[in-house]
Amino acid sequence: MSTPSSRHSIVSPWRREALRTNLWFVPALEVAAAVLLFVVTITIDRAAADGTVHLPFWMDNGSADAARQILIGIAAAVITVIGLVFSITILALTLASTQFGPRILRTFIRDRGTQVTLGTFVATFVFAVLALASVTNDGRGEFVPHFTITVALVLVLADLGVLIYFIDHVARSIQLPTVIAGIAAELGRAVRAETTETTATSANDGPLDRAAIESLVGLLDREGAPIGAPSSGYLQYVTWVSLVEIASGCGATIRMRHRPGHFVTQGLPLADVWPPSTADEITRGLVALHATGAHRTLSQDLAFAIDQLVEIAIRALSPAVNDTFTGMTCVDWLGDALCKIALRWEPRRVYRDDDGAIRVIAATQSFERLVDRSFDKIRQAGRGMPAILIRQLEALTRVCQYAQQREQLVALSRQASMIVQSGADSIADAADLADVRDRAVRFTRERRAAETRITAAGVAAASRAVGERADDPVA
Repeated sequence: MSTPSSRHSIVSPWRREALRTNLWFVPALEVAAAVLLFVVTITIDRAAADGTVHLPFWMDNGSADAARQILIGIAAAVITVIGLVFSITILALTLASTQFGPRILRTFIRDRGTQVTLGTFVATFVFAVLALASVTNDGRGEFVPHFTITVALVLVLADLGVLIYFIDHVARSIQLPTVIAGIAAELGRAVRAETTETTATSANDGPLDRAAIESLVGLLDREGAPIGAPSSGYLQYVTWVSLVEIASGCGATIRMRHRPGHFVTQGLPLADVWPPSTADEITRGLVALHATGAHRTLSQDLAFAIDQLVEIAIRALSPAVNDTFTGMTCVDWLGDALCKIALRWEPRRVYRDDDGAIRVIAATQSFERLVDRSFDKIRQAGRGMPAILIRQLEALTRVCQYAQQREQLVALSRQASMIVQSGADSIADAADLADVRDRAVRFTRERRAAETRITAAGVAAASRAVGERADDPVA
């Protein structure tokens, strides 16, 4: 029986996300760098005081009292600016929470520009305080760290540039199109990461035996032992590769009942395992190989970014705001995200070990469900708004051009039908309704073209397979 090693307990992508989504990690690194810089500069100053190193004449900062005044002025000015930067940051977070929704705050908190700005000023303050403490004027003589003070002055000049950058960065980052585009970019990166992980973990897999999968699912339903969730919260991440290793060592098969993004309740089943005799060891391993928390994250949860865009859209379409253009912008980016998902993303349900045995069966989300999450709530909030319904149909038309499977076209057609029906039920003006139906006709035309393309691709693939089999001497 294998046990989870120390590396299994480190959920690297989740750890990276946790470290990025805070305002202390980057400043802490910069403060550590400032302390190291001070050690280097003060060592040079000590060597200069001993006569082993000669500093340029322009680094002479005067007497010890003058040096103290310089450093006190630097520290006082920097700590004042730190308070200003924190105030601007809190104000930006408050505006973001009010305008975009509280779940968008994580996007602002994880912004590297804000973290680096805070860290730069705090690091400069720490450096100035350390330099101030090193200035001495007692009975043993006077020591003025001229090189250290010069470096502190250079850091202050750098801080001025960082302050100007920060003001410009905040002014741009709270603009709604920038926020929406940023969320869409994160979704695109998550799609690429998910595709890369799926390709890497399935490189040595042969064709799936669907009968074997269904047999295992039935066996887990009848005889599987449930594994309770150790804590309540949103499932944020699962280390699939390590989970496969543990299951393979135990000779077990695990079926996850929840996917990242689902809320799990402590004590209720998180997974099932067969044979039941391995439940205790699998439970210990699974505890170390998954993460839950109070927030959803983009790690393995593509729907989270979709939900963020949808939240912005339905807030904009509420009667209190009535911002149609923001809703249309969200629809545009949602359509772009679905194009990427339709082209690249294939959710992985089954994970196998090196011998090809099925070890983990994951809970996945279908393309149809992602389409519904992208359009349902906006369609409902946009009833009676021709511009929103038209833009949704145009987005669906673009997604058709990227569709790779007939099932994707079925999901898109179902959503288009609901949009047209919503327009027929809620739009009183005949001209507006005619515009909606015109976009529906264009969608139908593009869907038929996509069906022809997919059929032709399937025929070509079948022909290649027959040709390869004919050329195979073993066959």
